[in-house]
Amino acid sequence: MSVDSRLSLSKLPLAARGALASVGTACFLLALKGYAAWSTDSVAMLGSLADTALDLVASCVTLYGVHVATIPADHDHRYGHGKAEALAALFQVALIAVSAVGILWEAIRQFGAPATTHDAGTGIGVSVAAIAVTLVLVAYQRRVIAQTGSVAVSADNVHYQSDLLLNVSVIVALVLDQVMHLRGADPVFGVLIALWLGWGALRSAGSAIELLMDKEWPVEERDRLIALIADHPELRGLHDIRTRRSGTHDFVQFHMYVAPEMTVADAYEVVESVTERIHVAYPKADVLIHVDPGWRLDANNPLIEPDVIGKPKERA
Repeated sequence: MSVDSRLSLSKLPLAARGALASVGTACFLLALKGYAAWSTDSVAMLGSLADTALDLVASCVTLYGVHVATIPADHDHRYGHGKAEALAALFQVALIAVSAVGILWEAIRQFGAPATTHDAGTGIGVSVAAIAVTLVLVAYQRRVIAQTGSVAVSADNVHYQSDLLLNVSVIVALVLDQVMHLRGADPVFGVLIALWLGWGALRSAGSAIELLMDKEWPVEERDRLIALIADHPELRGLHDIRTRRSGTHDFVQFHMYVAPEMTVADAYEVVESVTERIHVAYPKADVLIHVDPGWRLDANNPLIEPDVIGKPKERA
């Protein structure tokens, strides 16, 4: 790889690099498993090959979704394009579901007319190599997820975690079928693979839908945010905190109380100071703060939460 190529990769967002690593891994594994499926005639290996082929398509969609999500906000999308990641994740879910149904159908067909597998050495060797490569990718993607919170890369990571079990099941199926001569083991593992893929699809769909539905941050994360805001000396109260995520971007909005006699200019300085505090912990957060003079509340809003800090509110 040339110096220019390395520099170009280093400029990519971390989530995009995670998706690009997934594309490269899928290409390598597709070639490897294609040869193994042709050599062994194993339905478990065929299932693993089909899953890897869909991995490649899903990884390409993930890469595109992550790219779109990094495009800055514009006049038509003033909240940015972060939800493109969730759409990419849902596309992955659809592909995983199709793969699961296809593998299940082939496995059931094999129960009625079992095929003879052969060349276990090739299948096992390829599966071991696939496990090693996938472990490296999963570890790298976890680091990317920890730093970016990317839901698209997270869905891809769940899929590749299932690939680890797929490859282990291929090894066990070939050993049982050819070494221990337990006929029928291969389609049994094909059914198990299909069921595991279906479960993985449900989990990935849940995460993507939560992002599209603007689910609140986890309680622990909200508590950390509240503690960060409440530490400001000019803050007298805080309520109606709303949070959500869109791709790798965070959105925070809340009402805060200041002294009623404070001027607009002074209140503005407090807002700027609180916003800076939030940006230290959440650099990509879009922060919206509404200033209340004293403890004036919107009693007609059913979503208003009790005061987080400050004296208890008086209900109308």
